[in-house]
Amino acid sequence: MIRRELTDFDWRRIEALVSGREGDKGRHGADNRLFVDAVLWIARAGAPWRDLPPQFGNWNSVFQRFRRWAKRGVWERIFNALLENPDFEYLIIDSTIVRAHQHAAGAKGGAKMRRLDVRAAD
Repeated sequence: MIRRELTDFDWRRIEALVSGREGDKGRHGADNRLFVDAVLWIARAGAPWRDLPPQFGNWNSVFQRFRRWAKRGVWERIFNALLENPDFEYLIIDSTIVRAHQHAAGAKGGAKMRRLDVRAAD
C-alpha cells in the first residue's frame, strides 16, 4: 500500500485530462493515478528517477511515460485545470518553516570595508 500524493478531489478534477485512459485509442495505462502519484513523489522528494520506489513500477517506464506526457502537453493541461482552485496549504511561510543555516547566526565578521589609500594633492 502506498501513500497517495494526490487527493481524491484533485484526482477527480484531472482524471478526464490524462492520456491513456479507458476508451482512448491504443494502449492505456493500468493505473493512471498511480503514475501521477509516482511523478508527484519524484517532485516532492527531489530524487533521481532511478530512486523511485518499486511500488510505483519500473522507474524507466514511469520516466518514459512522463516524457511522452510532457511532449504532448498533458502536464500543462493538468496544471491549468488545478490552477482554477489552488490549494494554498504550502504557501504559508513563517519562522517555523524557514530556518537559517547554523553558520548564519552570530558569526563575527561580515563585509570588510577597507579604506582607500588616497594621497593628498601636493
